[in-house]
Formats: sequence, structure tokens, C-alpha cells
Amino acid sequence: MSETTRFHIDIGTRDASPAGAERAARFAADSGFAGLQLTELQHDPFLACALAARAAEGIRVSTSIAVAFARSPMTVAVAANDVQLAASGRFALGLGSQVQAHIEKRFSMPWSAPAPRMREFIAAVRAIWRAWETGERLAFRGEFYQHTLMTPMFSPGPNPYGNPDIWLAGVGPAMTRLAGEAAEGFVAHAFTTRRYLEEVTLPALAAGRARGERADAVRVVVPPFVIVGSDAASLARQEAAVRQQIAFYGSTPSYRSVLELHGWEETADRLHEASRRGEWREMAGLVTDDMLDAFALSGTPAAVRAGLAERFGGIADTVCINAPEDAAPEDVAALAR
Repeated sequence: MSETTRFHIDIGTRDASPAGAERAARFAADSGFAGLQLTELQHDPFLACALAARAAEGIRVSTSIAVAFARSPMTVAVAANDVQLAASGRFALGLGSQVQAHIEKRFSMPWSAPAPRMREFIAAVRAIWRAWETGERLAFRGEFYQHTLMTPMFSPGPNPYGNPDIWLAGVGPAMTRLAGEAAEGFVAHAFTTRRYLEEVTLPALAAGRARGERADAVRVVVPPFVIVGSDAASLARQEAAVRQQIAFYGSTPSYRSVLELHGWEETADRLHEASRRGEWREMAGLVTDDMLDAFALSGTPAAVRAGLAERFGGIADTVCINAPEDAAPEDVAALAR
């Protein structure tokens, strides 16, 4: 974890389509961002990362995140190995669990004990990579995954750039401890606050490092909500979009602990009830100004840069900017400087 106020600044994009990923990569490189993070929404993040890496040299690309439980460790090991090749070693494999409803109902995949399953998933990916690198027999046998066959025809051999780092996303203490124990990086959720990072996240990461008897640091990646610009109308539109996102996440039981820490249990209940009624647009009105200030940074590029340093200095190693579509490209680009 960072001991200074300095951190790398990445940029994220919701448009992980082939054209969108390439466009975002060129923008990131031209603007001076350290990396581009691509998430799994409507498109495959591995394909997006490969295209982005080829479109712009000099920046790191990462899946932030790819849904692990929608795949097997073997498919993830293969995809990540290929992206690492395409990126000439500039790739980080960001993994996340997603929530139970999506895994079972959208992906039609099994769900159980997410933290133990994720620990085994990561171990299986590393075992596969090790078999390719050393030529040793693949013999991974776990509770959830078994990989015991790898013939020379299907082994790509050692990656000349080494294996990519694994970043693990989490909100609750169990998954965060696992990141401290088994991953090179931890990706915080956008629905987090400095207080939650200090009181819940960092202690859990430290406990995980102690459990894994690790001496190396864990990269902390934070993707805050950002509202940036000088035009009042643009700022208002961005604020409305961010309030909508905060309301959506706040309605999800998996993220309730963040609101509880701040004493916003009543709002969490009202948001959840509204979501069950399908009142998605109306939910934004339940997000108070105090909540907005806790989750988001708003203002001119200079003000947002100063806010990022104040809020995440000493905590984050990488801050990933995710600005609403209404933000002017020149204002977003200014944040990299």
C-alpha cells in the first residue's frame, strides 16, 4: 500500500466494444494516463484489453473486472496469457465474483462460498500457468475445480513476458482478506468511501497479508466517482448520472455494509424497497448531498485533482477515473496531468 500521496492515474471506460476499447486506449495514451481499465458489461473484457494494448503502446491494460465465476480457471488462464502476449507484458488480470443472482441466472453457473471458491480459482489459474512455464504435470485437485490434463499440444509454453499480475476486486472483509493473501492487487468498488477504506478495507488487506505470510505490498486500486468540468450544465448532468449510480449500488444488499458504516441504514432500506418496485429513476432522489460528497469528487479538473490527492493519498497506489459521458474529454484528460 502507498506510503505517500503519489499514485498512478488510470482511466476506465464503460464502452468495451472493439472500437470503444481502441478509442479509449488512444485517448489514455495521448492524455498521459498510466493505464486503461476495462470492465465486463456488454462486451468481453479480454478481447477489449487485447485490442486496447495493440492500439496504444506504453499504457497498462487491465480487466477491472472480468467475472471469474462465469468462467473456468482454464479459460481465464488461456485468455489472460494471450492478452499478456498482445500487451507485451502490460496486462493485469482483474477478477471479481459478481453477485449470486447474476452468476446463477445470467451465466447459469454454480454459486457457493464465494471467498473459498475464489481462493481456489486463483490457485488453479496459477497452477495452470506454472504447468505451462515449467512443463510439470498439471495436477490441480480442489473442492470446486479440478485440472489434471495438459498435453503438449494444448500448452502455449512459458510466456516470454511472465505471467500477469492478478488483481482481486472486493467490498466485504472476506474477499478483501483474500486479496491481501493471494493477489498482487486489490480493486476497491466505486461504491466506497475513504472512511470505509480506512476502517474496513486496509485492516482486512493487512490481515490477509499476515495470513499469507507475505512481505510484498498489495497494490490498492480505487475507482472513485468523478464529476469534472467548468460548465454548470454539464456538471449538473454528470451529478444526476452519478446519483443514479450511487442509488443503484446502494440498493444492493451486497454493498449495504458501506452505508451502514456511515449510519445510512434507513436510506439503504428505502433504496432496496424502491428497487424491488422497479423505481430505478426515482431512487436517485434518495441520495443525499452528504452521500454524494462521500462517494464522489466534483469540480474543475484542478479541484478534482486536489481532492483525489487529499482523499486517496497514502491509501491508493492507482486511482482509476470513471467520469460520466457528459464530462468534456479535455477536462477528463486534464486529470492525468
